[in-house]
Parts: sequence; structure tokens; C-alpha cells
Amino acid sequence: MAIEIERKFLVDNEKWGKVVKSEGILIHQGYLHGDNNKTIRVRYTNIKGYITIKGLQVGISRPEFEYEIPLGDAIDLYNNFCESRVLKNRYVIEHSGFTWEVDEFMGENLGLITAEIELKDESVQLTTIPDWILEDVTHDDKYKNSNLAK
Repeated sequence: MAIEIERKFLVDNEKWGKVVKSEGILIHQGYLHGDNNKTIRVRYTNIKGYITIKGLQVGISRPEFEYEIPLGDAIDLYNNFCESRVLKNRYVIEHSGFTWEVDEFMGENLGLITAEIELKDESVQLTTIPDWILEDVTHDDKYKNSNLAK
């Protein structure tokens, strides 16, 4: 079983605006199912589609199954079966040996910027974090994408 080990942070909008970064990737993300025990989402960019199933989070870990699906299928699922959605631009930033995925949300979540970092092990300590990181919101359900989509 695949396990996702991830922490999520809020981002300082002003400092983030000064970061030199490549062009972001527009992500359409919708939810087919979501409750406290599991979420099933579909996601697509301009070139790829995915379906993802995530289980109950324990600590900063949870089971995750993600599969690439045909882009047309992802768009059809998103348009016809997803009642809750988020739209965001994603940027990938390398910092101190870690890859940070930074999401700038649009629509009803406009102005919110979060950063996620996947870790190899729950015991990994982040000794250096970017200066545009504000606070750790890993355990604040309000910032889960499935809740932001509602």
C-alpha cells in the first residue's frame, strides 16, 4: 500500500510574490467523495488526468493511491460527477534538498496560498524552511483541499 507522508503550511503572500519561480501549472481538482475516512478526487492539468483515493490520516501519514487516467476521462469526471472543486496554480520549488509544492488558489479561495512537502519518514525534521512559510497547518482540517472545495 502506498503511504503519503506530508506536511502543509500557510504561505506569506507578500514574500511569496518576491520569489523567482517558473510558470505555474493550472490544476482543476474535484471531489467524487469525501468524508473523514476517505476522499476520492479527480485532477487534471492541460496534459494529464489523475484519479486519487486517500484514506484516513494518522499523524502526518495516510494511505494514497494515485493513477494517471486519460485526460478526456478526467475532464468528463470533473464536469459530470464532482460537486465540490478547487482551481489552483501549482509551483514546484526546491529548497534545502526538499521539494515544495506551492498552491495559489483561485475562485472562492482566492488569496490563499499553501505549501506542501512530502517526506520519506514521519521522523524527518525540517531544519531549514523557506522564509515565505508562515505556520504549519497539517492538522487543521480547514486547509484540506477537500474542505476548501466545499
